[in-house]
Amino acid sequence: MRPAIINVMDRAARRASRNLLRDFGEVEQLQVSRKGAADFVSAADIRAEEKLREELVRARPDFGFLGEEGGATVAGDGIHRWIVDPLDGTTNFLHGLPHFAISIGLERQGEIIAGVVYEPLRDELYWAERNGGAWLNDRRLRVSARSHLPDSVIATGIPFLGAGDHRRYLATLEAMMKEVAGIRRFGVASLDLAYVAAGRFDGFWEYGLKPWDIAAGIIIVREAGGFISDFDGGNTMMTSGNVLAANDQLHRPLQKLIKDADPGPTGS
Repeated sequence: MRPAIINVMDRAARRASRNLLRDFGEVEQLQVSRKGAADFVSAADIRAEEKLREELVRARPDFGFLGEEGGATVAGDGIHRWIVDPLDGTTNFLHGLPHFAISIGLERQGEIIAGVVYEPLRDELYWAERNGGAWLNDRRLRVSARSHLPDSVIATGIPFLGAGDHRRYLATLEAMMKEVAGIRRFGVASLDLAYVAAGRFDGFWEYGLKPWDIAAGIIIVREAGGFISDFDGGNTMMTSGNVLAANDQLHRPLQKLIKDADPGPTGS
């Protein structure tokens, strides 16, 4: 049986997904406003976050809430906090690309203890609770067993117009291209991490992510037996936004590859 807290998160994600699925079917009719260069926020994001906040706060009224669109909208008890991305993959969504997700992480005293990533179009729920393993619907997950970079497919996130350090990223991309079997960029960090947990990807790296992009993925990867860290091997992912995830055989070689190639931030 699923833990009670996962049931709460599952129910919230599925209820929020109903509007997303409807809006995706009418994507050309969405009202869209600019949030920044090449970074869009849609009416769908806002409606989904409102539904998630309503469901989660109703179930756990003492918990805080941090959402991508609304910021720190609920202070809570100062111990527990939901960290939510109501629509990870907004640009995919708005262009009719069928790859997006809802991500919900639960933080307790600064540590992620449970997470759900729900992919509505495939009805796939990735979930984990600390010390309870990682799961895809009702199937136990394990990271891949590949141990050699030339056999591995690695996912990434690419900086775009007006965002990210392009020079820094391209240096690590070039180094990675020379060592691995393939690199994929799907545009949904929460699903990239879930796919690492499921063994679909052998690793993932990206610069400058936000807490709501990775909160759920952190616990799902770890409970699937994977390693997730910043590029120094530390645990600052939620603040630095720099993330590397892989199995125990590939994490250190990937870390060395990135560190050796990384020229440091532009202007340093």
